[in-house]
Amino acid sequence: MQNAGLAALGLDWRYLAFDVRPEDLAAALAGARALRFIGLNLTVPHKLLARDLVEAQDASAVTWGAVNTIRFEARLGAGDWQPLGRLEEVPEAAEIRAHGFNTDADALEAALREDLDLALPGARVLLLGAGGAGRTAALKLASAGVADLYLINRTRSKAEAVAGEIARRYPRVRVHLTYPTGAVDLVLNATSLGLRAGDPPPWDAAAFDLRRARAAYDMIYRPAATPFLAAARAAGCRTANGLGMLLHQGARALEIWTERPAPLAAMRRALEAAVYGEPGA
Repeated sequence: MQNAGLAALGLDWRYLAFDVRPEDLAAALAGARALRFIGLNLTVPHKLLARDLVEAQDASAVTWGAVNTIRFEARLGAGDWQPLGRLEEVPEAAEIRAHGFNTDADALEAALREDLDLALPGARVLLLGAGGAGRTAALKLASAGVADLYLINRTRSKAEAVAGEIARRYPRVRVHLTYPTGAVDLVLNATSLGLRAGDPPPWDAAAFDLRRARAAYDMIYRPAATPFLAAARAAGCRTANGLGMLLHQGARALEIWTERPAPLAAMRRALEAAVYGEPGA
């Protein structure tokens, strides 16, 4: 996806993937800085760890409490910080800093609007999961003005902590730590249940009937149709998986690095081919 975006923009850059253990994250960031990387994406479990390893945080990282995108910036003397992508050459004497951003939350709202035609203000939402992805989703849903947020997590204390944070920051949102008794506009799976064959379902079917939901969204995008989405579709829900969220996360990151609009169509085609294979494959 990112390499397709770079090619469409005519940039001679390359996007590479690396496996990094949590205990090696600081060293990996130092290496990327020394090699004058333009930027990085981070996924779990690094998004929370990175908050303490960047020198600056964008408002998005502060608001959502996690860093999934880093842009390296240079400064000579007392001048302004300049993104490395803007510079043809970085002087050896330049001071380099890591600037952290979060593109997850806005990507979720964009995907819900685009894939499910769902507007969040005033909505009633059942959110499954209060971990890293679930916490960010919960805060975004609350900031967007949902009326009721039903927060379910295997470890109740995590759900309670997120509920408390929402109560402090978005007091108009009604947060419940139980399943809803009436209808909801959306059921959102922010857990990893469904990634592997044999996973238990992410929701308690005895506590909530999916026929009471208008739409269902699963952050998982591989497999394309998780058992949760299959059950939701059978119950008559509009459904979508996390591919759209991944697309918008990546597109915003590309814009942060390049300071140019992302070529969404080219990135979407490459993403779908990479994740699901070429048509007919």
